Amino acid sequence: MTKKQLNFTILALMLANIMSGLDGTIVNTAIPAIVSALHGIKFMGWIVAIFLLGMSISIPLWTKIGEKLTNKTAMMIAVSLFAIGSFLQGIAPNIYFFLASRLLMGLGAGGMGSLPYIIVGYIIPNIKQRTQILGLLTACFNGAAILGPLIGGSLVDLLSWHWVFFINVPIGLITIAICAVYYRPQMPKSQAKLDVKGGISLVLGLLSFMLGIQLWGIAANWIVIVLITISLVLLYAFFRAEKTAASPIVPLEIFQNRALDGDFLLFAFSWGAFIAVNTYLPTWSQALLGMSALLGGMALIPNSLIEIIASQSVAGLQEKLSTFWIVFLGLVTMLISSLGMFLAGLDTPLAWLVIICTFSGIGVGFIFVSLQVKVQLDANLENMATATSTSYLIRILAQTVMSAVYGVIMNLSLENGVRGQKHITMGMMNKLSDAKTAKALPEALLPQMRAIFHQGIHEIMLVSCVLIVCAFGLNFYYNFHQRHQVH
Repeated sequence: MTKKQLNFTILALMLANIMSGLDGTIVNTAIPAIVSALHGIKFMGWIVAIFLLGMSISIPLWTKIGEKLTNKTAMMIAVSLFAIGSFLQGIAPNIYFFLASRLLMGLGAGGMGSLPYIIVGYIIPNIKQRTQILGLLTACFNGAAILGPLIGGSLVDLLSWHWVFFINVPIGLITIAICAVYYRPQMPKSQAKLDVKGGISLVLGLLSFMLGIQLWGIAANWIVIVLITISLVLLYAFFRAEKTAASPIVPLEIFQNRALDGDFLLFAFSWGAFIAVNTYLPTWSQALLGMSALLGGMALIPNSLIEIIASQSVAGLQEKLSTFWIVFLGLVTMLISSLGMFLAGLDTPLAWLVIICTFSGIGVGFIFVSLQVKVQLDANLENMATATSTSYLIRILAQTVMSAVYGVIMNLSLENGVRGQKHITMGMMNKLSDAKTAKALPEALLPQMRAIFHQGIHEIMLVSCVLIVCAFGLNFYYNFHQRHQVH
């Protein structure tokens, strides 16, 4: 491609990441208005969960669609599904139509989350330039995520919640137009048939797994066990099918690559650890310090800003440090945040907590960009697209699984804390997490209730620290012998 075509293609990928990042936070500001208008209070949790379901089941398929139809066509389809799903959510007459539309949007988001990094791997052969572009895409995602609550709050207040979704339509159309005019893709090397059997077993297996995880702690235990068991059977059938498939969705040789195995495991453990800080810093602000939801969400802004800076600095760091040391530094800074929150007491000021958690942003920025580049280098050119999308799927699954695990840890800790208490109930503990409903609680009981809630966060941060320590071990085991810089 010419320099002009290359620049416009990168612009389209940036716009796709802006849409993805924006939706990750903008929808949170509209959820109360949505459930009120559509009478869907029972389905509040599924507004986020069903989007993750759509993403997880579609991520592995977008790689094969790109190979079959070119990454250009796959990207345009993904953005189209995202924009159509957004528009349909905006005009939804009821909660069921809304959730179905959100699933469609999630299917598109799976492609928008994985395809840009695959495309960059093909169109930017120079590793330093590729690292800079990956950092730029990450910055677009994080920047949009920071602005999401502000834009969402303004749209809901000035117009209506519908515009939170309508805003994606013009951005999506511009992205599609730029791709159509300027992107010159690498054409597919073969016209092999899609692995239908493998695709069905993988989609149903991931669907059962994600449903089981999302229902953990909500539905009866036997339902969760049945869903997880079904998912394991289906995923086993998937891997059996891939052994004989002419064009497998996930070539099994990528799991026979020792370096790639290390990359995937590091992504899983580090992403499972950092979600604890991002989830429970706002919760700490509201439940333990009595602040509003807006101020609780704003506590994460410094974390996101420093993550943007860190992701942009990786290209320069790679000239002096190996991936091992960049990941090592990232894990050290993540441990500072998780360990800091583990050691923090009830009287710790919010400003100090924000400073502590900002270190997590450094770690995520360092680890994501350096590991994403390493994944593409460790996989050969033939498997680069599959390895890139697999690393993205692993991050989504790690976040989803550990979010459910942390939720179970919190519930068990709260139940243990209120056991034997005469005047404190689980219903009262649920009200404590919202600054508005907390005002109705007996003031004399608040210190004791906050101590119980603090114990739950304390245990969650301990688990996060354990995951980071495991990631240190994985980094030493897989990467210590590869201490050369990436050029």
